Amino acid sequence: MKIATWNIERLKSSKKLAGIIAQLHAIDADLLILTEADERVILPQYENVLMSEPLNAPYYNTHEHRTIIYSKYKLIGTDNTYDGETAVCACLETPNGPLAVYGTIIGIHGNRRPSFKENLEEQLLDFDFISHKMPLCIAGDFNISFSDNYYFVKHGRDSLNACFARNNLVNLTTELPEAIDHIVLSKSFVGNRTVKLTEWNLDKSLSDHKGVCVELIPQ
Repeated sequence: MKIATWNIERLKSSKKLAGIIAQLHAIDADLLILTEADERVILPQYENVLMSEPLNAPYYNTHEHRTIIYSKYKLIGTDNTYDGETAVCACLETPNGPLAVYGTIIGIHGNRRPSFKENLEEQLLDFDFISHKMPLCIAGDFNISFSDNYYFVKHGRDSLNACFARNNLVNLTTELPEAIDHIVLSKSFVGNRTVKLTEWNLDKSLSDHKGVCVELIPQ
């Protein structure tokens, strides 16, 4: 199973669309979570697509969504999130059992404004609640690096790590340098599988974020 996430920077230049789509085809993830996303990224290989609610602010285009989940697996339900314009949660039937996939951006204006802490606290409540119902995957733009000083605030990093610990979640991308897009999974879902990590867009030519992918490989 391959799970990938990438912030595509609101597709600021339509000239980058073909390159972004080509890169996503090359990654060929089973689950893909795009943030600062755009409906113009059309990926026919995904049976199910779940988008966050349309954005009302005038500076957004009608085809933009903060989060879009693409899945090759059957959608068996959805779960509510604290803010439907920012986060979306799909309940999927995977070969490894049911999985709730929570796609999100934590702090739509970065991590330096007071709204980041409020946003984070609301999402932590979502994580606590959903992780007690079924195995959980949290993926998207966390606006926090975990292994270095690239971009983080201490209370945000500490709060997320504490949440992961109490809910038996593991951040599979925590050691990646200069990474603020992450993939977190319930430890029970990972099991004893080997985790392979992949990054792309390292030169930030297609967006201002690296993309990250985790592959769970049976032993």
